[in-house]
Amino acid sequence: MSRLRAVIADDEPLARARLLRLLSQFEDVEVVADCASGGEAIAALQLQRPDVVFLDIQMPDLDGFDVLESLPKPERPHVVFVTAHSEHAVRAFGARAVDYLLKPVSAERLRQAVERVRPLPPADASVPVRDYPARIAVPVGLRIQLVPTDEIDYISAHANYAELHLGTRALVLRETMAHLESRLDPRRFLRVHRSRIVRLDAIVDVESQSSGQFLLRLKCGTRLATGRSYHPRIRTALGLEAGG
Repeated sequence: MSRLRAVIADDEPLARARLLRLLSQFEDVEVVADCASGGEAIAALQLQRPDVVFLDIQMPDLDGFDVLESLPKPERPHVVFVTAHSEHAVRAFGARAVDYLLKPVSAERLRQAVERVRPLPPADASVPVRDYPARIAVPVGLRIQLVPTDEIDYISAHANYAELHLGTRALVLRETMAHLESRLDPRRFLRVHRSRIVRLDAIVDVESQSSGQFLLRLKCGTRLATGRSYHPRIRTALGLEAGG
């Protein structure tokens, strides 16, 4: 029997330790990451690509639903929500959760959840490999300009508009950041702030700030501050040391 690769995400140390101890009793379950925040969970899920995540809902930076929504659907593992609050169950199963466990989690309920995950195919088994567009269509007056994605340095959000920055030029597109992010290859573009997406190979250097943010300097000369909750995923994407 193949092993189930699992990620635990919960901001409570005791809750994480209990789940880790209970899961260690299953010979075919391997916990590949133990995360204390939503940001850490996103980075771990992108890096490890586990079969299942045991995900808390209420965390201080991003809640469990934010974590899922930050990932393209093809990259989402099976989800077992683990929470102290029963009122999120309807939304959880609407997000296609495999199970919904209430704290403190009993060994028997956890066993049932694992049994539900075991026979399931990979979460992305029915989703074809995504072919991301090489160009984005941007209306400019009466014309539509086809913008190569590899010319985009970064994107900034303004309400329901996104501004594509290409060197010294900027083009405006009526589209939300979430939808635009889903159209960009996550291997080449990274959300670094709720209102900013950056092309990874446009980054020249990174400066760590005492506020817990990074300051990114791009080839075009622009400097961008990142959001604190995006710190873990930025470290992972740029190969930075944990303390950097």
